[in-house]
Amino acid sequence: MPLSEHEQRQLEQIEQALYREDRRLARLVRSSDPRVHYRRRVVQAAFGLAAGAGMVAAGLILPHFFYLAVAGFAVILLCGIWVLSSWRHASGVTVGGRTSAGVAPGAKKKKQQRRGSRRATMMERMDERWRRRQEGR
Repeated sequence: MPLSEHEQRQLEQIEQALYREDRRLARLVRSSDPRVHYRRRVVQAAFGLAAGAGMVAAGLILPHFFYLAVAGFAVILLCGIWVLSSWRHASGVTVGGRTSAGVAPGAKKKKQQRRGSRRATMMERMDERWRRRQEGR
């Protein structure tokens, strides 16, 4: 169940206060945060993109090194996929109207609301059946 905006702000304030009090704990927590890992991957992939661009440029400028340009293009392509994937995980960005979980942003809430009303009626029916059994009807 996602936190409300107010609860998220409170949690962030608690985290910031904890980080101010204990720097060592903050460093340990940040190193285990998956967002830090994905941001690091984004930076690494960006360096890969730059290296691939350099390989393409060198392959086009230098005679007899056309294969270097082809290899550079492959590096750019792979690093581009890597950076997009890592960036999506790091920021939870929606791509094509869908979240990283694959569900449209508003559809999940609507679906939960519909399910909630069905569950409530189903639970009410089950409670009623249980009461009838207990009463011996």
